[in-house]
Amino acid sequence: MNYRWTFKKPKNEETTQYLRNKIKIPKSLATVLANRGIENETQSEKFFNPSLNDLHDPYLMLNMRKAVDRVLLAREKGQCIWVHGDYDVDGTSSTALAVLFLREIGLKIHYFIPDRFIDGFGLSCRSVDLAKEKNCSIMISVDVGMTAIEPLRYAKEQGIDTIVCDHHQTGDETPDTFAILNPIQKNCEYPFKHLAACGVVFKLIQAINKDLNRDKESYKYLDFVALASAADMVPLLDENRAMVQYGIDLINKNPRPGFKGLIHCTRLDFGSITASNSVFAMAPIINAAGRMGAAMRSVEMMISKEEISAFQIAQQLEDENRKRRIYDLQTFEEAIPLAEEKLAMGKKALVLHKKDWHLGVIGIVASRLVDKFNVPTFLLTSIDGIAKGSTRSANHFDVYSALKSASHLLIEYGGHRHAAGLTIADENLDEFEMIIDKIANGEISNEMLVPDIQVDAELTLSDLSPNFLKKLSQFAPYGFENNKPVFYTKGVKSANGIKIVGQNNLKFRALHSNFVIDAIGYGLADKYKICASGKPFSIVYHIEINSQYSDNLPQLFIKDIREE
Repeated sequence: MNYRWTFKKPKNEETTQYLRNKIKIPKSLATVLANRGIENETQSEKFFNPSLNDLHDPYLMLNMRKAVDRVLLAREKGQCIWVHGDYDVDGTSSTALAVLFLREIGLKIHYFIPDRFIDGFGLSCRSVDLAKEKNCSIMISVDVGMTAIEPLRYAKEQGIDTIVCDHHQTGDETPDTFAILNPIQKNCEYPFKHLAACGVVFKLIQAINKDLNRDKESYKYLDFVALASAADMVPLLDENRAMVQYGIDLINKNPRPGFKGLIHCTRLDFGSITASNSVFAMAPIINAAGRMGAAMRSVEMMISKEEISAFQIAQQLEDENRKRRIYDLQTFEEAIPLAEEKLAMGKKALVLHKKDWHLGVIGIVASRLVDKFNVPTFLLTSIDGIAKGSTRSANHFDVYSALKSASHLLIEYGGHRHAAGLTIADENLDEFEMIIDKIANGEISNEMLVPDIQVDAELTLSDLSPNFLKKLSQFAPYGFENNKPVFYTKGVKSANGIKIVGQNNLKFRALHSNFVIDAIGYGLADKYKICASGKPFSIVYHIEINSQYSDNLPQLFIKDIREE
């Protein structure tokens, strides 16, 4: 694939120079910092050393006082609470967090995760009926609720007070609830708008503990927030950095039984877990429960106090994750020719539908199609004439806004600008595709169809000193809007020839300014001739520490190579 290299321009050259001098870092790292909004020593200190002392006051969130008072009243009166979650990592982690904490402070709790194949997405009247059967006076919905107009109205009719803890955008109508906790809702002055749903639930817990004079007891739940925030791709900036860093540290040093069993089913080692690798190793196993069966098992695993039982559930989910990969590959291979046919017609967004695709994998496959074709993708399958689908964004295309424009055709939808879910009658799919095509044609230029690599800064390889690498490591935790810095170096040669390893990967020793370092380019075997010509070439890459051997040496992970 050919890529466009876009070099980020320093927002302010004076700021870059100021940071370089004040905090004694190379110009390349100062450029990265400045482009990420860091302008002074105070901000750089908070960025490099995130602290739980910098978390925002939970009572700044709209309706927090009302929600806390209602939960504490339920505690006082011995009332039962129903927690309704979602079947992805954020939803199940939020549910587990709420259940464990509320039980800890003495409340009677029941929880429910919908079945993807029976209940569909979001809050449902069936969940309200189940809560009523359990004699619950409060329903707390986590990671869902902002578009659940009818179920929340029905809950109110049944005498159940509802508290929505969500981070998704609302539709045209605001639901009628007892309280909505959502930093992006209208009139909410909470200073940080990018919490995961699990982060919103944590804020509720933080506020309750503040009232109970046990503030620091909240922190032991940040492992849930860390995993959910990384998996749900919320920006790892501001207080998310502190919560994720502390939570990942908990998982590494003192994992709860539910996470310990999960880690044993991955290739990760205790102490080596990061926000990045948790997304690729731990999150898919949790998600497998909802994709292939009942997501309630993920919550059961995460709240378990017994290591053996948690490990047994984790093993079941890992087995289902293997099966999920088979469905994933089959669906992906079937979708590719359909996508290529539409792209040959000049489409700038993909709306793909096949009745026998497995509902549990369409979100994953939509993401893979975005990676392959660099266009927004809407992937749908059908059950009894009703199509259910997932959508993923590309080229800054707002998929939630697009769904909103077609809302008159949709049975339900929910999500945010980067990813969303939808339900629509099969008979409306053609009209839906026409609307998406019109929006995509208006917003996506032909130039934007070429995949882009954003380059943070130019780097001389001889700058890779121990001090540079130490400072670079402090940019973690990495995640959405705080990705690993991508560097550019020109005039590179191969020091000892080129090897093709694995199926399609280049491996060589990169030589630049009398400095030599290991480099690998996954999927870049087609660049072999450029590297083997003996002429200098340019590379864009990020830097990793290769922990395969005890030396823990730095290595270049090359994203693309060009002739000079």
